[in-house]
Amino acid sequence: MEGVEDSLRLIKRGSDELLIEAELVEKLKSGRPLRIKAGFDPTAPDLHLGHTVLINKLRHFQDLGHQILFLIGDFTGMIGDPTGKNVTRPPLSREQIGENARTYQEQVFKILDPARTEICFNSTWFDGLGAAGMIKLAAQHTVARMLERDDFSKRYAGGQPIAIHEFLYPLCQGYDSVAMKADVELGGTDQKFNLLVGRELQKHYGQSPQCILMMPLLEGLDGTNKMSKSLGNYIGINEPAREIFGKVMSISDQLMWRYYDLLSFLPDSHVAGLKNEVAAGRNPRDVKVLLAQELVARFHDRKAADDALAEFEARFRQGVLPDDLPEVALDNGGVPMALVQVLKQAGLTASTSEALRMIEQGGVRANGEKVADKAVVVPVGEAVVLQVGKRKFARVTVN
Repeated sequence: MEGVEDSLRLIKRGSDELLIEAELVEKLKSGRPLRIKAGFDPTAPDLHLGHTVLINKLRHFQDLGHQILFLIGDFTGMIGDPTGKNVTRPPLSREQIGENARTYQEQVFKILDPARTEICFNSTWFDGLGAAGMIKLAAQHTVARMLERDDFSKRYAGGQPIAIHEFLYPLCQGYDSVAMKADVELGGTDQKFNLLVGRELQKHYGQSPQCILMMPLLEGLDGTNKMSKSLGNYIGINEPAREIFGKVMSISDQLMWRYYDLLSFLPDSHVAGLKNEVAAGRNPRDVKVLLAQELVARFHDRKAADDALAEFEARFRQGVLPDDLPEVALDNGGVPMALVQVLKQAGLTASTSEALRMIEQGGVRANGEKVADKAVVVPVGEAVVLQVGKRKFARVTVN
C-alpha cells in the first residue's frame, strides 16, 4: 500500500481535483500499467508553458510506469472546443490541423519519453464512424444535459447563438475515451463537463469508467489571466533560450511559486526547502534563476541554460536593476499601449515628449534591450522590465 500512497502523492501534486480517488487507488493496486489519456486540439502551431501543465503530469504517470496516450484531436480540432467561449469558434481546416499536429509531436518529446508514449489521432476512429455512428453517439446525451454546461447556459440565457456542432464536441471527446479504453483522463479545470461525459459513455459501452484528474489553469506573465497566446502573456516552449529565461525572470515573486508547483520537476521537499530559504531572507530572485534554468534546460539544453544565465547577468544583474523593482499594472482596455504612454503613466517620465526624447537619446531599455523605435508598443499581458536613464525602473504590465 505504501507504493500506492507514494504514487498517489505524485499524481495529486499540483492538481485541482481527482475523481474518483477510491477508484484510482483500486486501479493502482491492480499493478498493471494504466492507460493515461490527455487530448490536445492542434489549433495553433506552438505549445506554451500552460499546455505543459498537463504534459508534465503525463510525465509523472510515465515515471510511475504507466502507458501514456497523447491524443492529437485532428478530428475534434475541426469542430472547435467551445469550452469557455462566449461565441462560436470557427473550425480549422484539415490542412491547418495537420500542419499543427506535426509540430505538436516534435514539441511534446521535449518532456515525454518517446519510447513510452503512444501518439493517437482521433480521426482514426471518427473517420470510420460515419453519419449513422455519429447519430447513434448523439443519442447518448440530451439537450437539457448539454445546457447544464456553464458556458452553454450563459450563451443560451444571453440569446447568443450555439451551433449544433458544438454539442458534438463533448460527445466526441468522451468517445475518444471509449475508443482508447482510458483508465485515467487528464484535463484542465475548465474541462470537467467533457471529462465526465467520457465516464458516462464508457459506462454505456460496458467499460470501467475512467478516473479524472483536473489540473489548474496556469496564469500567464501578468499573474492574472490564463496563459494565452492571444493575450500575449505566454512563454512558448519553442522560443529562444534567452526569451524563456527572461520571461520567467519577469514574473512576480508570488507567481514564481505557482510555476514551481505546476512546472518544476524538483521534488516537493526541495521546493519546500526553497520556500523556507526565501522566508528566512534569501533573495527570491536567486530562486527564480533556478526555475528559469530548469525550464530552459528542458526545452533546449544545459549549455543553453548556462548561456542564458550569463547573458541575463550581463544585461541585468551587473547593471543596476534594483531588488525592490516596482510593479506597475496599467489598464488599457485589453489593447496594446504605446511605449511612450506606458513610460508616462508608469511614472518613468514626466510626459510623452520626455519619453520620446529619452528614446531618441538611447536612454530607454525594455527587458535590457535599448529601445530605438519611438513607435513601439507594449503588448497586453506581458510583463516588461523598463529602464529610463540609470535610476528609474519598473516592471510594467498592460491589462
